[in-house]
Amino acid sequence: QVQFVESGGGLVQAGGSLRLSCAASGSILSINSIGWYRQAPGKQRERVAFIGRYGTTNYADSVKGRFTISRDNAKNTVYLQMNSLKPEDTAVYYCNTLVSPGKWGQGTQVTVSE
Repeated sequence: QVQFVESGGGLVQAGGSLRLSCAASGSILSINSIGWYRQAPGKQRERVAFIGRYGTTNYADSVKGRFTISRDNAKNTVYLQMNSLKPEDTAVYYCNTLVSPGKWGQGTQVTVSE
């Protein structure tokens, strides 16, 4: 089963940008929909953005127009470009498949200050 390692998080001021990366341990070519989840303190994990095998994307309403997901199948990597960050985007961000998510990685912490 493919496992994921997330990176790229950090501390940023509101309005700033970050680019997250998700490196898979194996090929993601056969994975139809892969993307990002996040979990804020005291809240349930939620879906953020997903990308299909042929590039179709889906975003949570809260991030539409600000976040952009992309995938590089040759590098087995998925990216999340996050612009115009808000304090409510503060969370641990995880990468996984949309259908039947596998083992969760460590995630990467994103903290957005006022």
